Amino acid sequence: MALDVIDIRAFYAEALGGIARRLVAQRIRAIWPDITGLRLAGIGYATPYLGMFKGEALLSAGFMPARQGVARWPVEEPCLTALVDPDGLPLRDGSIDRILMVHDIEMAENLPAMLDEAWRVLAPGGHLLMVVPNRRGMWARFDHTPFGHGRPFSRRQLIQLLRDAYLAPEYWTFALYMPPFTRAFLLRSAVAWERIGAWLWPGFAGVILVEATKQVYAATAVQGTQKQKTIFGAAIKTVPASTRQCS
Repeated sequence: MALDVIDIRAFYAEALGGIARRLVAQRIRAIWPDITGLRLAGIGYATPYLGMFKGEALLSAGFMPARQGVARWPVEEPCLTALVDPDGLPLRDGSIDRILMVHDIEMAENLPAMLDEAWRVLAPGGHLLMVVPNRRGMWARFDHTPFGHGRPFSRRQLIQLLRDAYLAPEYWTFALYMPPFTRAFLLRSAVAWERIGAWLWPGFAGVILVEATKQVYAATAVQGTQKQKTIFGAAIKTVPASTRQCS
């Protein structure tokens, strides 16, 4: 069962969620230090991490699957999130330079179709970055965080998954070595846990981050597939009214 957007939002409002966001965001920023002038789409519940690119990316918007629900983002500015069918994104072919997937593939009902759709909307040579629960990590074993829901993955499984979707994995890193508990001393020592964990037990992090590149030679693999292709220009207003649902 997919986790509701209300539960995910509540997690990030708590102390543990705030720490998790900061640690994961540091890894994401290290992978993408500068995306000035690029078009960025967050899929799943990526909005806690899109904010650091706002004002830098040419376009930054969040697309949340219907199974999860949608939450307004940004809170006090024009809405840049939409409720969508993940197998039919309201975007042109090749219209997005960067895709960030968080709290998404582990909940997917049709993962191959969803990744095919991500491939379609990525520009040639575009990059997809996924944040995925690590099946060897502790966070996947506790369901009081979003990372403990759905299906966790191993690195080997992700490699095969991406290759099947004509996406070439190029860079790997890990985050969330601290136990997913709310005790104050653990929260205060989160940075130390990250440093020690990366050195002593690198394979047991809570999440895997993998960046993959679209392989343009795979175009024939998706030819003939007709999906909704609404123009996504400089503003979210180009998304049809049926998908523009912020709350």
